[in-house]
Amino acid sequence: MLSRLTILLLLSITFSCSNKELIKPGEPIDSAYEKSITFYEKEEYSDAAYGFDLVTRMGRGTSYAKEAQFLLAESYFKNKQYLLAASEYERFISYYPQDQRREQVEFNRALSYYQQSPRYRLDQGPTMRAIELFQLFNNSYPNSTFIEESAQKIDQLRNKLARKIYESGQFYLRTLRYKAAAIYFDQTLDLYPETQWAESALLKIIETYVSYAEQSIQSKQLERYNLAVENYEKFLQLFPQSTLRGEAESHYLQAISEMQKLEPIATTN
Repeated sequence: MLSRLTILLLLSITFSCSNKELIKPGEPIDSAYEKSITFYEKEEYSDAAYGFDLVTRMGRGTSYAKEAQFLLAESYFKNKQYLLAASEYERFISYYPQDQRREQVEFNRALSYYQQSPRYRLDQGPTMRAIELFQLFNNSYPNSTFIEESAQKIDQLRNKLARKIYESGQFYLRTLRYKAAAIYFDQTLDLYPETQWAESALLKIIETYVSYAEQSIQSKQLERYNLAVENYEKFLQLFPQSTLRGEAESHYLQAISEMQKLEPIATTN
């Protein structure tokens, strides 16, 4: 068993070693920077960020501040503090617009917003901002090695936005608010035609108008069945090989059958 003196000695050595790593008030900027680098290399990103933030404040206009600003953003990013990372990348771009790392910084800034993008049911502000920044990146750096990844991220985010609108349509369809459902399904198709939700949205438009017609007064039924038929024809044009074609056709045939029953009544009237 270790003696009390030995334990105290070990604690003293440990505290002395750790104390040497701490950045003290008034410490020279080069020393503070080197200690921050040590934290960063040891993947102690919270301590690194604290140190780099001090360096940026103490050494404005110096090369230390420039490097510290970049590594401050990187520390936050690697520590999954994406809101802070995005802010510090923004600051780096603002302070050092001609820096050779700007391409990487702009990509990481977009990634920071991508990482903040929430589940589709929640507010999609960060999602919209991420899409905007990835698109800006693609326009600014068309030959970048990050272009493919950026395009993939845009697709993922747009699918999320499409799903949010699509699910709103589903909600209104379930609650028998057919006009609102049709509007949301139309928006899904119009705003996000390349996403995986567009095909399902058009199918749901057909279904919605058939159900809407069934629940309508007789004078409105023919018009709404006809909208179902028109959207079925649109479905065939846009998605001729769709696996949903059978379901779409089922709704179409139902609409045609009901229209045939209504046409004599319309002619009489």
